[in-house]
Amino acid sequence: MAYSSGFNPHPRISYAGAAPTGAASEAEYLEIGLAQETPADQVRTALDTALPPGLDVLDVVPATPGSLADRLEASHWRLHLTGVPRQQAEAAVAAFLGTEQLQVERMTKKGLRSFDCRGAVVTLRVAESAPPGEDCAILEVVLRHGVPSVRPDDVLAGLREVAGLEAGPAALSERLAQGPLDAQTGTVGDPLAPDRDAV
Repeated sequence: MAYSSGFNPHPRISYAGAAPTGAASEAEYLEIGLAQETPADQVRTALDTALPPGLDVLDVVPATPGSLADRLEASHWRLHLTGVPRQQAEAAVAAFLGTEQLQVERMTKKGLRSFDCRGAVVTLRVAESAPPGEDCAILEVVLRHGVPSVRPDDVLAGLREVAGLEAGPAALSERLAQGPLDAQTGTVGDPLAPDRDAV
């Protein structure tokens, strides 16, 4: 790994769009500066070997010019709401989508902050069915990245506010993808596509 110059060198590594604490994710990205040119497969193997089980490096590609963070425009999340009946979830989603603006509060480093959680929601729906043996409703939501950053728990707070939906402490948030947003389809693309195309 390459290091910055100066009296206090730091590793040249940057994390883009990290998931909130406590959330599961299949789509985390980082950029690493290397001290010498190294084949991508060799970098992936070395990183994957050094990381603990369950934290897997899926792909490594050489970076092209431009900011990776700028490509991360939205995230696709799956929310597991244990003990919530499907019909109740559908009614709550319809009420949420029927609002133009929905204020929620979250404690931040600067104190309690109020902001609109509705504006960041590109799509929100109840998934077709829960996995066998699971007593829960599953929501699929695409969130546009912005400031302030709207998180899955903010969407759950909005559902509670507008429809009284109580997801409970066992709700699981899982990020499935993050990347460029296709505004027409409401889907999230591959942020590494420009790098793959350049190889």
